[in-house]
Amino acid sequence: MTYGKYRGKLEKFFVNLGYRSDRRTSYYFGESRHRYFDDVNNRVVDIFFDKLAFCHTIDFSGRLELDNPTITLSDLLLEKMQIVEISEKDIKDTMIMLREHEIQNGEKEYLNAQYVAKLLSNDWGFYYTVTTNLGKVKSYLDLFTVLSDEDRKDVGSKVDTLLKAIENESKSMKWQMRAKVGTRKRWYTEVETFKH
Repeated sequence: MTYGKYRGKLEKFFVNLGYRSDRRTSYYFGESRHRYFDDVNNRVVDIFFDKLAFCHTIDFSGRLELDNPTITLSDLLLEKMQIVEISEKDIKDTMIMLREHEIQNGEKEYLNAQYVAKLLSNDWGFYYTVTTNLGKVKSYLDLFTVLSDEDRKDVGSKVDTLLKAIENESKSMKWQMRAKVGTRKRWYTEVETFKH
């Protein structure tokens, strides 16, 4: 993730490192996403500018400075939980993240439940996808035998804490109106994937 103001500097940077630009990604996604390939080492770098827009949109405006070297844990969680057809890998990644980090109203090394709840309180579709996926995370806990009872208890408790914060947050009028329609109308953006 980076800000759009750095877009013009990236291609030269990656080309100097031996990567080639994926023109197809630039064509389909315009100014919002670039991809670079290292054919020698079989590596791909996927770069998003200002926001991540797949099933739901995560806006990074003013958030990239809040933690390093990655985006915040809250944004990482949302990145996983915004996937409507979530994979087992993303569920496992979420379990690990929840097991390793505490939930507090801060950013560095914490999952910020207050931020997540506030964000979802204005977008019913995003709320629905995230809460559905958090429920899946909890339901999968008993399926992974590598988890100890302590692991299951800890992750389950953190899922409950997140869900409680999300439910307790006051919802906007926009959220309430969209909630009345529910799943009768598609609540997410369909994502087209392609391989290089």
